[in-house]
Amino acid sequence: MTDNNSTIKFTVPSDDKENMRRILHCVFDALTEKGYNPINQIVGYLLTEDPTYITNYNNARSMICKLDRDELLQELVRCYLFEKP
Repeated sequence: MTDNNSTIKFTVPSDDKENMRRILHCVFDALTEKGYNPINQIVGYLLTEDPTYITNYNNARSMICKLDRDELLQELVRCYLFEKP
């Protein structure tokens, strides 16, 4: 039984941040080359975990599926909050 007033800590495994950045750039480029709005498609994937939001072109779908989605979201939020514009 858990106390309703306690907070559960959420932690994700640590992947190579540079690898995540490289893969995300490759996926972005593939989506752009195929004429999609890459931001919308990546957000759709992140919200649903449905890989069909990502094109197969240049292995983009396969690459993004190799990333841990929770870790990617965590890194995106961290960058949004702490990186200088």
